[in-house]
Amino acid sequence: MAENFGQRIAAYQPSKGVWFWTTAGAVVLTMILGFTWGGWVTGGDAVKRADTAADSAVAELAAEICAFRYLQASDAAVKLTALREETSFRRGTTIEEGGWVTFAGADDPVRGAARLCADRLMEAELNPEVTPVAEGTVEATTPS
Repeated sequence: MAENFGQRIAAYQPSKGVWFWTTAGAVVLTMILGFTWGGWVTGGDAVKRADTAADSAVAELAAEICAFRYLQASDAAVKLTALREETSFRRGTTIEEGGWVTFAGADDPVRGAARLCADRLMEAELNPEVTPVAEGTVEATTPS
């Protein structure tokens, strides 16, 4: 009497070579799928991504501080008008040259913050309803 397919599967005894190559193939397939679709990264790539994220976060924070300080200056209206008259390419350089993104104890400005600060300042509006702080100036607010 001939064995059916289920009985042959149940009676199958793979050799050590079959076990080895099946396992090796499964490991390679898992790694390929993990790195292509699973979102896995190498340790070096993870460090690069973390460094990029940290630099970006520092630049974002510095830009927020820069915009706040810029708008709180006694001559904010005059400076903001002058900044708006600059070309978009030159605004970041103007912010850097003014020292708005160079903080205490640092020799160099925070990388990437000047452009972000300039962008925030272009969106900012001075609040004309606020009582003047000094002659010819008004308090400034940033949009929420």
